[in-house]
Parts: sequence; C-alpha cells; structure tokens
Amino acid sequence: MYIEVNGARTFCYTGGKPFDAAKPTVVLIHGVLNDHSVWGWQSRYLAHHGWNVLAVDLPGHSASAGEAPASVEQAADFIAALLDALHIDRAALVGHSWGSLIALEAASRLGARVSHLALVGTAFPMKVSPALIDAALNAPEKALKMVNVFSRSTLAPPSGAGFWVYGAGMALGRRVLRSNPQVNVFHRGFVACDSYGGGEQAAAALQCPVLFALGTQDQMTPPKAAQGLIQAARSAGVPVKVAHLPVGHHQMSEAPDATLFALRDFLM
Repeated sequence: MYIEVNGARTFCYTGGKPFDAAKPTVVLIHGVLNDHSVWGWQSRYLAHHGWNVLAVDLPGHSASAGEAPASVEQAADFIAALLDALHIDRAALVGHSWGSLIALEAASRLGARVSHLALVGTAFPMKVSPALIDAALNAPEKALKMVNVFSRSTLAPPSGAGFWVYGAGMALGRRVLRSNPQVNVFHRGFVACDSYGGGEQAAAALQCPVLFALGTQDQMTPPKAAQGLIQAARSAGVPVKVAHLPVGHHQMSEAPDATLFALRDFLM
C-alpha cells in the first residue's frame, strides 16, 4: 500500500490484507539497511488474525521516497506523521534494532496513542564501532559482510531447505543500499543509532506495556545492553515482559516462529 507522508510516497506492506480502520493497527519498523520484508513471516500472520499491518519502508529506503532519516528523532517524527496520514488514533509499535529505538522514541512522544510497544534486538546506548561506521561509508560491501556474520547465530537455514539466511541478508542489504543513490543509508542509519542519547528518558515516559524480545546469542545488541531500558520501563510503572530467544540479532528470520509467538502473545 502506498500513502503520502510528509509529501513523499511511502510504502507499507499490509500482509496481504486491505487496510481497515475498524481493526487495531500494528506498525512494524525495520533496522539499518533493511526494509519491510524482514517482517514477512510476522506481518502476514498478524494481518490474517485481526490486525491492520503497516510494515513500513522508512523514507529513502526501498519503495519509500523522501529524505532518509538522519536521527532516531527524525524517524520517530515520521512514524507519528504516518499515523496522522492514515487517521489512526491508536496503534501498537514494533521495532527491530534501529527500528526499536525509533519505536521507543515515537512511543514516548505519542503517549496514549500507542497501545503496545515491542522492542526486538534492542540496546541502549546502541553504540556502533568507529571501524564499522567507517566501513559502512567507504567499504559498504565489507561492512555488509561483517554485519551479516556478527549479527547471526547461524549461517544455515533455521527451517526448511532452500532458505539461506546469510545470502538473503546480503541480497537485501545490497538492494536497500542501491535503492537510494543520493544517500548512503547504511552509514546514515549507523550514525543515527550511535548518536541517539534519549533512550532511558524515552523509556521512563512510556504509558503502554512493553515487550523486550532479545537474542541470547546476539553480538550486535547483547541482552545485557537492554537492561537499562528494561529498568527504566519498569520504573515508569508500565507492564514489562522480556522474551529470550535462542538466536542472534536477526530474530525474525533466525527464529521466525518464536519471534511471532512472542509478538502474538504480547499483542493479543
């Protein structure tokens, strides 16, 4: 589905179902050098079980036009504008990696407009090594290979023959990078993660239940790096649930069922 947000054509995958304002809505937000497709398994299930699904391509990524966000705060403003464009009064926000910071910041700003917040593969601060930031700018193919090794607990298919998680990740990253010849969204996304400083303040301002879905073998955002956010959310007095998934950073593809069930049980 295409809609106009902030004057730019924006793509949201709806899981094969038309948008229906009478249903509850969940917005799925991808991470650096990803797009809506990383939520394929989860988005189709939710769409066929009573939810409006908006698995968005962030501006300047894949099928969405507009200026690629240069900060978590800019991306959070975009999520608010997306809800406004579709006249959505209340929605659940689900984000992975950089998308988790975007969802967190948006939820803190939107207050009661957010019914649930799910943070998949999150951390704060979400620091990125200077070497990886430099490689993303000057040697993106090298950086992409590094990320696709470090962020995975296995290079083998998690289920079924013919699905190669490493190869799929490489192909997706190359495609997203090529989709925006004006801006290196790889480098820009990493800088946005590295420079975001408002995580614990945002968590302290939450007004909705929060799910932390963390990979026990995650080398990019290890579970211990989410503890500050977890404590801040608990201190805010909102219900907090923590799900530990026995995989690395790409929970949605390495543990598609476990990630889906964690989201399903939290949202429903």
